[in-house]
Amino acid sequence: MIRKYLLSMSMAAMVILTNVSVDHAQAQATSAQNSVDQDIALLRKDIRSDKKQIISANMQLTDAAAPKFWPVYDQYAAELAKINDAKVAAIKDYAANYSTLTDDKALALTRQIIGIEESVGQLRLKYVPIFSKVISGKKTALFFQLDRRLTWLVDLQVASEVPLVEP
Repeated sequence: MIRKYLLSMSMAAMVILTNVSVDHAQAQATSAQNSVDQDIALLRKDIRSDKKQIISANMQLTDAAAPKFWPVYDQYAAELAKINDAKVAAIKDYAANYSTLTDDKALALTRQIIGIEESVGQLRLKYVPIFSKVISGKKTALFFQLDRRLTWLVDLQVASEVPLVEP
């Protein structure tokens, strides 16, 4: 079951990344950028929906636990989406500056991405006790395993599509 959903998320991530190209000319065109922004927003919404389906299919929540879990999940997902907005902005910033990337800009983007990764870790740490109040410790661990795996999948797609910095 999880493989089917992972495949659909992987495909959605590839579409996102195809639309967020590192083409300097496209990054300069306002109308093209607006179209890319709209595509990213729609596809991120689809990925969040697919992620929720994967979580639901694998968590096997009881009728008593589900109404307590989903509001916490939605709150977590909303906070995570804000952090991911920063990740998308950093990728777009890299795309806009790829052909003229300076050492200073490269270092600034590196710090920005590392800060984003730290923010995700801090968010997860914040939510461990919150989730564990509404589901068991094992279910909490399972949730964060699924969350990390799905994040890794999308991050792997991003990494495979974004060209490396040229020294």
